[in-house]
Amino acid sequence: MPATSSNKPYRVGRSKTGLGLFATKPIKKGTRIIRYYGPILDSRIPEQDEIENKYLFELNGRWTIDGSVRKNLARYINHSCRPNAESDVRPRERKVFIRAIKNIEPGDEINYDYGTDYFKAYLKPIGCKCVSCEAKRKKLRAEERAERAKVKARTEVKAAKKAPTKAAKKKKLNGHALGKVNGRARA
Repeated sequence: MPATSSNKPYRVGRSKTGLGLFATKPIKKGTRIIRYYGPILDSRIPEQDEIENKYLFELNGRWTIDGSVRKNLARYINHSCRPNAESDVRPRERKVFIRAIKNIEPGDEINYDYGTDYFKAYLKPIGCKCVSCEAKRKKLRAEERAERAKVKARTEVKAAKKAPTKAAKKKKLNGHALGKVNGRARA
């Protein structure tokens, strides 16, 4: 893994989704954090247009940045549906910067929204693992468990009402309950 100098406000570290980029110093809203860089690919050249990897960052219909180079630490920034950063795309300059849209505290993971195309192609099939989606799924699972518990309780109550009780089992003769004493019926 590439070493980061101590004056950078970020570091690469272990995340829920693999590796991620984490703040080491407070980062104020609006601050440029890091540049996303790599070779510039031209979609008009067939061999460059056919390159497939997860680190492609499309600038526009023609130009794409191949961010798979090891020195590009911005490639470790993960997706989030509620991000704390965003991409600042400059297609004319063929540059992309990641900028904070919230104050980021030391230890927080830096993340941004990858967009709908990437989400549909790579994240939706396996399920988004960002903090907000995990919390949403956890809440839905809890609600489903509570609903199953309610249904189970209702079926148990219905089953208890349908089951005959001991008093209902005794036969009545002319308004008097019959019981057995020593195997004989008595009134």
